[in-house]
Amino acid sequence: MNTIRLHSKQRGAIVPIVVIGLLAMLAVAGLAMDGSHALANKTRAQNTVDASALAAAKVLDDTDGDTALATAAANSLFSINADAAGNHELNSAYDAGDITVTVQYSATLNPFVPGSFVPGTTSWFVRVIATGFDTETTLTKVLGVNEIATPATAVAGPSGPIGVGGGATVCDIAPIAVCEDDVPGTVDTEALRVLKPNPGVHGDVGPGNYKMLRLDCSGGDCLRRNLAGDYDQCVEVGNDEVPVPPVETEPGVSSGPTSQGFNTRFNVYQGGGMNSTDYPPDYYVSEQDTGPNSEYLRACEDPNDPLAEHIFLTSNQGSQYCKDFGENPGFDPTNSATWGGEWSADHVTQANEINYDYADYGGAAPGGPDDPGSDPRELGRRILNFPVVDCAGDQNGQSTLEVSGFACFFMLQSLEGGQSAGAGHIFGQYIGDCLVNGNAGTNPGGGPSGPLLYKIQLYRNPDSKDS
Repeated sequence: MNTIRLHSKQRGAIVPIVVIGLLAMLAVAGLAMDGSHALANKTRAQNTVDASALAAAKVLDDTDGDTALATAAANSLFSINADAAGNHELNSAYDAGDITVTVQYSATLNPFVPGSFVPGTTSWFVRVIATGFDTETTLTKVLGVNEIATPATAVAGPSGPIGVGGGATVCDIAPIAVCEDDVPGTVDTEALRVLKPNPGVHGDVGPGNYKMLRLDCSGGDCLRRNLAGDYDQCVEVGNDEVPVPPVETEPGVSSGPTSQGFNTRFNVYQGGGMNSTDYPPDYYVSEQDTGPNSEYLRACEDPNDPLAEHIFLTSNQGSQYCKDFGENPGFDPTNSATWGGEWSADHVTQANEINYDYADYGGAAPGGPDDPGSDPRELGRRILNFPVVDCAGDQNGQSTLEVSGFACFFMLQSLEGGQSAGAGHIFGQYIGDCLVNGNAGTNPGGGPSGPLLYKIQLYRNPDSKDS
C-alpha cells in the first residue's frame, strides 16, 4: 500500500512540469511567429517612409526648397502606400490615427539638425519618421507581451556628385556634344546657348559635323532613337586612372531623324517609329511659340566668326531673317547697338529675357496650359545631360572627341520641320546641375566646384537604427 501511494504522488508532480514545458514551447513558437509578423510589418512601414522621404526630397529639389509642398508630398505618398495591397494593418492603424508621420528638414546629414535647412541653399536633407504603429501579438501574450512596436524612419537628399571617384558612372547621356566654351565658368543658370548649329554652317567641331554623336550605334535611325531617349547605358568616369571614354561624332545634317527624335520631348510625333508609349513627352511642353506674338528663338552666324552664333527672340519666322545680319557699316559683333534696329531689339543672351524658361517650367502645375494632358508623361524629359568636349574646329568628317565632363541644359523649344527658318538649331538654357542616373560619390555636396550632376537618394538615419 505504501508503494502505491508513493507512485501516485510522483504522477501528480508531472502535471506542473508538463504545463511549464507547454508554456515554454508556446513562448518559443510565439516569439518566432510574432517576431516574423512584426518584421513583415516593419518592412512594410519602412518601404512606406522610404517612398515618402524620396517624394519630399524630389519636391523640395523641384521647388527650390518649398517645405510645405514637400511635407504635403510626404504625407500623400505615405497615405497612398499604406493603402496598397498587403498593407491592411498599416492602413488600419493610419486611418485610426494611431500613426504619427513627422517630416523634418536639415542642412546637414550628420548631425541631422531639424529646422536648420534654409530654402534656396544646396545643402539639405529630409527625414520622415513614422511612430505609433504596433504589431499585435498572438502566442507571445503568454509572456505578457501584447504588442511589438514597429517604428520606421527614412532620410533622403541629393547625392554626392555623380561620376566623381574611381568607378563612378554617369547615365542618361544625350547624343549632342557641348563645347567647353559653352559651359559658363560660373554657375550662370540664365545663360542661353546654341547647342546644335543650323545646317549649312560648319559647326565648332569641324566641317561636316553638327555636334551630333554616335552612342553605341550609327546612322540616322540610331540618332533619332537616342535623341528620343533610347540610350540607357552608363559611362564609367572618375579620376586620372579612370578617364571618361571619348565619343564619336555622327557627321551629316540628318534633319529628319534629329527633329523626329528630339521633338518627342515636346509631345510632337512626326513619324520615324516615334510614339508616346515608347517615348513619352515631358509633363510640361510649353515653349516660345506660346508668347503673345508667337515669338521663336533664332540664331544668326557672326560674319566675323562663323563659329559664333547670336540668339534672337523674334516673331519673324522667315528663312531670310539672318540674311543681312552684320552687313551694315560699323558692325561690331561685341556691340549689339551696331547691329541695326531689328537685330539689336531682338537680341537675347539670358533666359529671363525670353517668354518661357526653366523657371517657368519649374513653376508649372498639372492640368495647366503647359501640361499635354494625357498619359504617359515623364517629368524631366526636357532636361538633358550632354558630354562636354574640346571643340577645336579642326575635325573633318567622322571623328573622335575627348570628353572633359558633363553639363545639363533645359531644352527651350522644339525643332521645326525641314530646314527653313532656322529649323536646325537646338537651344538650351544652362542650368548648372540636374538629376541623372548613375553611381554617385559618397560625400553629399562634395566633389569639385562648379556644375554637378546628382540624384535624389536614401541615406541611413544617423540618429536611429530604424532606417
